[in-house]
Amino acid sequence: MYQVTQLIAGRWGTGDSNDELVVRDPVDGSPVSTTPVATPTEVSRAVAAAREAAPGWAAVVPAERAAALHRAADALAAATEEIARAQTAEMGKPLTGARDGIAAGIGTLRQYAELGPLRGGRTLLGGADAIDFQTPLPRGVVGVLTPWNDPVAVACGLLGAALVTGNVVVHKPSERTPATGWLLVRAFHEVLPPGVLSLVTGGAEVGAALAAQDLDVVAHVGSTATGRAIAAACARTGAKAVLENGGNDALIVDAGVDPEWAAEQAAVGSFANSGQICVSVERLYVHEQVAEPFVEALVRQAAALRVGDGRDPDTNLGPLVDRRLRDQVREQVDAAVSAGARLRHGGQVPEGPGAFYPPTVLTGCTDEMAVMRQETFGPVAPVMTVASFDEALERAADSAYGLAGTVLTPSMRHAQRAWRELPVGTVKINAVFGGAPGGAAQPRRGSGQGFGYGPELLDELTTTKVVHIGAPGGSSTGW
Repeated sequence: MYQVTQLIAGRWGTGDSNDELVVRDPVDGSPVSTTPVATPTEVSRAVAAAREAAPGWAAVVPAERAAALHRAADALAAATEEIARAQTAEMGKPLTGARDGIAAGIGTLRQYAELGPLRGGRTLLGGADAIDFQTPLPRGVVGVLTPWNDPVAVACGLLGAALVTGNVVVHKPSERTPATGWLLVRAFHEVLPPGVLSLVTGGAEVGAALAAQDLDVVAHVGSTATGRAIAAACARTGAKAVLENGGNDALIVDAGVDPEWAAEQAAVGSFANSGQICVSVERLYVHEQVAEPFVEALVRQAAALRVGDGRDPDTNLGPLVDRRLRDQVREQVDAAVSAGARLRHGGQVPEGPGAFYPPTVLTGCTDEMAVMRQETFGPVAPVMTVASFDEALERAADSAYGLAGTVLTPSMRHAQRAWRELPVGTVKINAVFGGAPGGAAQPRRGSGQGFGYGPELLDELTTTKVVHIGAPGGSSTGW
């Protein structure tokens, strides 16, 4: 079992409080990790230590900060298997997926290590005897709060961008994957000066205490409710909020597409990581011309997936992170069936231990159902049949969220309309996942604000200073 410790002012320790959290394996309920709950005093001390370390780290030349990030990537690569197994034990993701997430995090660190030193300001045209320019500078102390569903990849993006731009960080990982976050910070700690990166642990109260501190930026990936609470805290403190929160992403299946291929895409989008991905497909609008063969193919896709222990190499879908989430997923599915939806596959909680839930396909869904209106965050594909592409586009756009959306269509005209008209940060045409590296989009509405990824994240974490240097006047000499 993992005994997580905190890192404050360059020192590891369990902290002042006797309170601790126990994370249990979602496969069988056995204890995986114990984690100290940081006190408000410890959170304040971590921020104060970061504030003290900030000038020194900001003064390090960008190339040296980038080199440290490369060394952190090397350390993370060396610890891949240990961290992957901790993640699988804590939240159930199959080992292959956990390793893939770590590899993505390593790639992100190296991307930021290359981009960081290349960022510069610009000169301005002023007087002939003056120097005028703009230059990016670190914002200072960044509070980073990361989720459990892809804890390494997400954390590497936020930590890497903050550190390479000269900021210092106080990191609070999810209380559902604290050992994963602890092992990740251990890899970073090996290559950073004391105080540049701190780790505080605990539940929602610790995250709230951190967001309320005298920070310069709070960067959060997680639920919409938590993101809104953080935004309110930042409004009080003056910190900048960078938020990537919940989504309710739509998938449109247009007339004329191959239903077998479309079902393959939908299965990946709805069921990957047991539906526990921010940009999972959460609601499907399928043209009536292809609806029935599409649903039949999607049911076959769901039936072919093996649900089990993520440590078993034959497992396709692991359990949900815990029974609390499983109960929420089950309630949405049961409510949809009670309201008239038809259960085509899955939907039954299996007997025995753990937090397993099968890939589930529903038809006859309506926009009034919670399974269509809210973020389900489980392996559920609720299907609604539509009469036209116009109807699908209108329904897909009607959401309180604005994270991403996917359109499967053979029509270039429909593809062009979709990316223009869908009010989301990311639009994917004919692929539920993928895209060129370095992409970054701004979520909208309940899904957050600011760039959470890509080169633009470096801009979010810096501030611009305008400088004018003029010649001294009067009898001054030496200019």
